[in-house]
Amino acid sequence: MIWIEPGTFVVRFANDAQQVRISKGFWLGRTEVTQAQWRAVMGSIPSNFQGDDRPVEQVSWNDAIEFCRKLTERERAAGRIPYDLTYTLPTEAQWEYACRAGTTGDYAGNLDVMAWYSANGGNTTHPVGQGQANAWGLHDMHGNVWEWCLDWHGKYPGRSVTDPAGAPSGSNRVHRAGGWWTDAEWCRSAFRNFDSPDKHLNYLGFRLALSSVR
Repeated sequence: MIWIEPGTFVVRFANDAQQVRISKGFWLGRTEVTQAQWRAVMGSIPSNFQGDDRPVEQVSWNDAIEFCRKLTERERAAGRIPYDLTYTLPTEAQWEYACRAGTTGDYAGNLDVMAWYSANGGNTTHPVGQGQANAWGLHDMHGNVWEWCLDWHGKYPGRSVTDPAGAPSGSNRVHRAGGWWTDAEWCRSAFRNFDSPDKHLNYLGFRLALSSVR
């Protein structure tokens, strides 16, 4: 996992912009969770596109949260993480901040060398970490599979905020990144998507965050 320092980024709208501040540092997975990592915790593989080093997909938001719970329990019991840290999904704000890695454009670099998407994906997922990383060392933040975020889907606050956690309730959870089948437009750092938290899709996986419980 990679340590992400606190900082800010700007969310831009058609006629306005708002600053988002991330006040606390957090750890984020260098890549999406792989099928081998999923099997080690959950015991089976749900994915359509099989391969130990490919991202796990066809996992719902609920499944991802259960993976985080079991991994946290296992790693605490083994003494590998303290009790004030927990594995979880990144918030939508944490995800975009890490994806941008200090950039302000549509993408964190050259999409064709960073991402598997409709132009080069070949209608399948690919082993994680093959493309160029962003400036903070994170791979596949654009493309390969969409990634669940912690938040309920809802409107942005419309003002500058610190550590936003999404809507207080809802029927859909956010996912980001674009995937192997999506056009470049859907892979933008700012592009938002959502689905029901019980949805299983062959282009939808996740990336771990490790955050303080305080």
